[in-house]
Amino acid sequence: MPVDTGKEIIFLADLESTLSELLAESPNHHPRLQQAMNHAILGGGKRLRPLLVKAASELGEPPSQDALLRAAASVELLHGYSLVHDDLPSMDDDDFRRGKPSCHVVFGEAMAILAGDALQALAFETLAMALSDTSLAEGRKVDLIRRFAMSAGPSQLVGGQAADMEPRLVDDPGEELVWIHERKTAALFRLCLRLGGSLGGLDDEPLEQLEKAAWHLGLAFQATDDVLDRSAELDELGKTPGKDEALGKLTFAELHGEERARELAEEHLAKAMELLPEGSLADLAIRLVRRHR
Repeated sequence: MPVDTGKEIIFLADLESTLSELLAESPNHHPRLQQAMNHAILGGGKRLRPLLVKAASELGEPPSQDALLRAAASVELLHGYSLVHDDLPSMDDDDFRRGKPSCHVVFGEAMAILAGDALQALAFETLAMALSDTSLAEGRKVDLIRRFAMSAGPSQLVGGQAADMEPRLVDDPGEELVWIHERKTAALFRLCLRLGGSLGGLDDEPLEQLEKAAWHLGLAFQATDDVLDRSAELDELGKTPGKDEALGKLTFAELHGEERARELAEEHLAKAMELLPEGSLADLAIRLVRRHR
């Protein structure tokens, strides 16, 4: 997904600097663990979720640059942890991520697990730093930390991954597919827009509307991802193509076919656009869904 504006290029450069600072070597850190964390986060990735945080914050009065960058970094760290664990031999068993060998391939499975654990903890620490640099009410700060934890936990991200590995006993595979990806994918999209909008000072009603849009955007994104998993090459995807199908996973493309999966992506995108105001966030939503890699 190409970067759209000069402002995005500057933001992404600043984000990389922030992530590098957060992952800087420390005498308190185990050196190989530090290397594994850096491998998982730095030098790759589209940074889609941080861009969502930024775009949502611009719907209100944007916070300080430090607070925005740390908030965006916290989501990327959380996402990065989930990718490290997803790639493990006991999970998706993928040897490539973001165009380079997966963390467990380079550092071994045990160190990769520890790197994922450490990234998740660092994500919470970074979010706390971000929120401490804002004028949000203490209750709003606590609520954001709670939502951050929920999005990563058993009712959302981890629960979605569990069902992706071991589907629940339901009769309707379409229902199961949505259940998985409203947790595994859309949950972090919802978090990004809630976090960014909150940093921008939006009230509860527009925040709820953003979350509804993010639910549709997450499913649209996943439907596109499932199609690309079938049609794109390794150097385009950055991960092994066809892996989900090889593992017998339930996907939009497998269940509905590629053409219908593309249609579903567009239908969910249209519903998201009905809820999003015109501007950079809506433009970003279109690029997320109509990407080619």
